[in-house]
Amino acid sequence: MAVKLRLQRGGKKKQPIYRIVAADERYKRDGRFLEKLGTYNPNVDPVAIDVKETRAMYWLGVGAQPTDTVRNLLSRKGIILKWHLKKKGKDETTIAAEFEKWQAGQPLKREKELAKKARRKAAKKKASAPAAAEAPAKA
Repeated sequence: MAVKLRLQRGGKKKQPIYRIVAADERYKRDGRFLEKLGTYNPNVDPVAIDVKETRAMYWLGVGAQPTDTVRNLLSRKGIILKWHLKKKGKDETTIAAEFEKWQAGQPLKREKELAKKARRKAAKKKASAPAAAEAPAKA
């Protein structure tokens, strides 16, 4: 039996809310699961991610493989960082210090992401504006 950490979809149409679950890879996406580890709500800004850290670490420890999306979510919460440090044999104080250092850099990272998003949106708007202006002129 291979265990995966994956998302299970819930919520209304066009308003998904996901559960992060540990499930046998043979089970259906929204079917049976072994344990609920948390939730992910992409409908709010910033996205809401709640994870039971100790249980996620347990499942990683027994060999569960996270899907790409769940790996990204766990990485955003710093759980993957802690897992890698623990796997390397670091002690709790070192792990805590590294996590604090990582956490201190997160607001700056978020600002950079938002600035990049704004630049892309502005560039897209600028590129579409001349095309829209030319279309009526030809008609």
